[in-house]
Amino acid sequence: MEKSRILVVGGTGYLGRRIVRASLDDGHPTHVLYRREIGVDIDKIQILMSFKKQGAHLVEGSFSDHRSLVDAVKQVDAVICAISGVHIRSHQILLQLKLVDAIKEARNIKRFLPSEFGMDPARMGHAIAPGRVTFDDKMVVRKAIEDAAIPFTYVSASCFAGYFVGGLCQPGNIVPSRDSVCLLGDGNVKAIFVDEDDIAMYTIKTIDDPRMLNKTLYIRPPENILSQREVVEAWEELIGKKLSKSSISVDDFLTNLKGQDYASQVGLGHYYHVLYEGCLTNFEIGDEGEEASQLYPEVTYTRVKDYLKQYV
Repeated sequence: MEKSRILVVGGTGYLGRRIVRASLDDGHPTHVLYRREIGVDIDKIQILMSFKKQGAHLVEGSFSDHRSLVDAVKQVDAVICAISGVHIRSHQILLQLKLVDAIKEARNIKRFLPSEFGMDPARMGHAIAPGRVTFDDKMVVRKAIEDAAIPFTYVSASCFAGYFVGGLCQPGNIVPSRDSVCLLGDGNVKAIFVDEDDIAMYTIKTIDDPRMLNKTLYIRPPENILSQREVVEAWEELIGKKLSKSSISVDDFLTNLKGQDYASQVGLGHYYHVLYEGCLTNFEIGDEGEEASQLYPEVTYTRVKDYLKQYV
């Protein structure tokens, strides 16, 4: 079967560049939106040029130019948006409404994957402020997609390994300590950790899969459903040393959160829901979704214990 042509929006970003590579590796004709707003960001330009060398098509377009977005969308069969929704980088989720308008006008897109890739926003109506803005904005985009009857797939990818595993699930840390760790609560709440390259591979798998039409893909690799304490133990086993452990209660965590800047409060709120509340593992997947490792058993995902080896 001929593979769908894919347009990646946000293709130079942290996850977007991985999605572009996964699309190329899987043999999809891959288009990458080249936004005029990129200016003189030489790092992003060089990433785009590397994609071009690998066979990607660079398509100029801008969120401030509706016609350019329509023209870009008309060249492909599917659109994946990976623009940032993380406040410590930039929060641009609602810009996707302009992309929805372009897809509505183009009327040729067989699948749209908006920028989600974290917790399922449909299950986060109870989230604390200000972190709930991430989920609220994603639900605004979902409503626009569904009101326009645009075929979609939502990807709930849980915790990015780079942000969570690398820092042993401690906010503000992305490299594991060899001396000490602070556990959130008792450190026994289960979460789900996924290598970003695996997120990209699973995402691309959905594009031509009729089973994922108008559904949510939950990425829950069974060996990566672990508590913070289990992540720490995997690290201790690798380095042959026990870390000194302290802990922070939920009350102290929430009190400390209130004294942080806005972007930090958003991120810490997400840590609270994941590692105190257990929002990633406290529900069963229903008829509205599928689990990635079951749906695509041919994908060999990276285990947490193997991900940690790069830091040894």
